[in-house]
Parts: sequence; structure tokens; C-alpha cells
Amino acid sequence: MRPLSNIPLHESAFLSRVGGERSFRRRLMEMGFVPGTEVRIVNVAPLGDPLELEIRHSRISIRRREAEHLLVSP
Repeated sequence: MRPLSNIPLHESAFLSRVGGERSFRRRLMEMGFVPGTEVRIVNVAPLGDPLELEIRHSRISIRRREAEHLLVSP
């Protein structure tokens, strides 16, 4: 497992674990970030933050430091 922030652009991975504070985990899980879901980085801002993710046919932008709390496996 590795952090979502470390996967290459346009590569798909499956979410294994949502870490961080309880309120943070709850907010992400309400948006569809649940273990077993496929996620992909589709775009990165020019300065490297935020990341645009595709999850469950939706696009969501999160900060790189937030993506470090999301562990994925290939």
C-alpha cells in the first residue's frame, strides 16, 4: 500500500484505507472514498497542489496533504 499522492498521473488504484482525523474520514467517505473503490488522478495543478481525482464517475479536487492519508493498492 502507498499514499494516493504517490501514484502516477492517469494510473488507477483501489482505495485500501482512509486515514486521518475522524471528521476528515467521515467527510471523504460521504463523498465516495470508501475502501475497495477505484480512484485515479486525472490532473494536477501547475504548482502540484491540488490533485483532481476521478472516483465513481465524479471528479473531486483534494489537497496533496489530504491525499497522503488515503492508502491505495494497484
